[in-house]
Amino acid sequence: MLVDEALLERGVKEAVERSRKRNFKESVDMIVVLKDIDLKGPEGRIREVVELPHAPKKEVKICVVAHGDLALQAKKMGLTVVTRDELQQMDKKAAKKLAKRCDWVLVQTDLMGIAGKVLGPALGPRGKAPVPLPPNAPLEAFVKRYSKSVNLRIRKQPQVMCSIGTEDMDPKELAENAAAVLGALERKLPNPQNQIAKVIVKTTMGPPVLVLSRR
Repeated sequence: MLVDEALLERGVKEAVERSRKRNFKESVDMIVVLKDIDLKGPEGRIREVVELPHAPKKEVKICVVAHGDLALQAKKMGLTVVTRDELQQMDKKAAKKLAKRCDWVLVQTDLMGIAGKVLGPALGPRGKAPVPLPPNAPLEAFVKRYSKSVNLRIRKQPQVMCSIGTEDMDPKELAENAAAVLGALERKLPNPQNQIAKVIVKTTMGPPVLVLSRR
């Protein structure tokens, strides 16, 4: 891997220490700046879900679009549930509200077509996408996985940005999460040694800390 975990740990420690204390829990974010990337080619269309080794110490809001037993199971778990009828009647305003509220939207597979049409325009600009959920899926396992997952995506700029946890987490855990993200990104790039130009960590509102810089 291009960046040693010890270096990542020092970086996140510095980022948290340099961040002024605020009246809310800040996320710790990592930004990976890329170079020599064709944004219109396959390498510029990276969309990867990475399960982090350590779950962030904050609530991750998961919504389930389903019907029948799967919907009942999701309701029993206290998740936000959208039924088939509710999905079919949902207007653009309601779709945007759901997209803003939910970090992940798990959709029963036979509802993916409708969900794509109704929710896609609201989820896409936010870097989100419906996650297919088979009718017999182990819902609890899915929820556990996505509660500690991040979505890697290159958008209009040659960079990837995601949260690797929260400021109250152990720096070693944050570094291990950062390493998992970097490892996934390196596996997706054809030439990571040359294409990863910078690695930066920062809290939500804190100053950036440069961990790696390559020409």
